[in-house]
Amino acid sequence: MAHAPSPQLPIVAIAGPTASGKTTLAMRLADRLPVSIISVDSVMIYRGMDIGSAKPSPELLARYPHALVDICDPAEAYSVERFSRDALGAIAAARSAGRVPLLVGGTMMYFQALLRGLSRLPPTETAVREAVREEAERVGWPVMHAQLAEVDPEAAARIHATDPQRIGRALEVHRATGQSLTEWQRRHPPVSPLADEALLAIALWPPSTAHTRQAVAERFDVMLAAGLLGEVEALYQRGDLHAGMPAVRAVGYRQAWSYLAGEIERTTMRERAITATRQLAKRQRTWLRGTNEWQAMDAESPDAVERRILNFVEAGRS
Repeated sequence: MAHAPSPQLPIVAIAGPTASGKTTLAMRLADRLPVSIISVDSVMIYRGMDIGSAKPSPELLARYPHALVDICDPAEAYSVERFSRDALGAIAAARSAGRVPLLVGGTMMYFQALLRGLSRLPPTETAVREAVREEAERVGWPVMHAQLAEVDPEAAARIHATDPQRIGRALEVHRATGQSLTEWQRRHPPVSPLADEALLAIALWPPSTAHTRQAVAERFDVMLAAGLLGEVEALYQRGDLHAGMPAVRAVGYRQAWSYLAGEIERTTMRERAITATRQLAKRQRTWLRGTNEWQAMDAESPDAVERRILNFVEAGRS
């Protein structure tokens, strides 16, 4: 007699603002459960960008392996679409090994790709892409962002003026199709690749904004003491990287790069990096508040969070 197929192992996702203790909680869970940790972080993907991304040490990574860490060179482009494919592959690999996929990180657009799906974007011709790039080189990305605001104010409101990759893509869609990116996405709604999965999404919530502000400042000072400037200088000296690349634009790295280029003083670099990190944490909190997939739990009560996850996994495995 044929056996009924065993149910798929459940999936756990842990998100939260910068400095909310996500990685520490993941490693605690790995001591209690057969999990495979899958990083959801747009900076930890890069090799040689360890201190500024708060990447676990090589010793910790050996003890607690993380999928999707150190998978790219800083000069390499990495898209949300590629992340989605890689993450789904890591989830499948975890389950094949009989382990619970544990998604952990703070890159909300990556989580959105998994939990809500990606809009299918139309193909654009190389000539259109090159025309947008060449125009941006002439007039600058702030002007391009202003152009986007004229043809697609909703997309411009979502996309930061310092994000050339997304500004360029939105303009490419408009120029190639005559439709705004927003209109195209309305006509082609995304479908989550995890829509039918048993998934628990936990948002670690700091006790207060003041707590986050202090934690961010303290963490950046720890990074400086650990050699962040030396790490960025090694990237700076390579010669094949520049300030417009996604890896170099990462919070903390961008400000350190400007300091090494002689554009700002060290004190200004520290202040700007801390401010940028606090702004990132604010955007992360805002994003989490605006979604209904996430269960908010106190970041300072890891025991309660751990119990919630253990109970969910046990129920899903039974």
